[in-house]
Amino acid sequence: MTAHDVTLAHANATDLPAFRKELQRAFTEAAAAYGIGGQEAPLPPDEDVLASFRAPGAAVYHVLLEGEKTGGAVLQIDERTQHNSLDFFYIAPERHGRGIGLKAWRAIEAAYPRTEVWETGTPSFERRNIHFYVNKCGFHIVEFFNEHHPDPHDPRGEEAEEDHADEPDGEGFFRFEKVMRP
Repeated sequence: MTAHDVTLAHANATDLPAFRKELQRAFTEAAAAYGIGGQEAPLPPDEDVLASFRAPGAAVYHVLLEGEKTGGAVLQIDERTQHNSLDFFYIAPERHGRGIGLKAWRAIEAAYPRTEVWETGTPSFERRNIHFYVNKCGFHIVEFFNEHHPDPHDPRGEEAEEDHADEPDGEGFFRFEKVMRP
């Protein structure tokens, strides 16, 4: 089956608890596919998801396939700089491989035509995501965060380096950019 009608719909505040659970289900299943998981805490942690929902410039969308919720995206939109980020993006695992993610990403780009640069990231173990962002969506890997090069924007600061071994992948995190306008 191919994705036919993929659209976006704003999520409202009452949608967010179910949205968070579906996002965490998708991320947890993806980690399990690489033999990573088994933690008691959900992936990503509740506090990370909630912080993205509440951040200035947050835009939360359901991804709809022919009107049915099948995924979601959490964006941070900076109206001043037009350097925007994709914080979280997921398609329900049972819908993978149907072109829905690419059509959803194109819908996001179309919704924000003034964007100059998109940024996102993914754990280094997530080969499927790396392929999607680089080979399908046109992003470029611009940085690799790891124990030797911690993310300076990690809200845990110095703790991030100490806690690195406890993270789901234990290996690092890629940062991607897609320049829309030179």
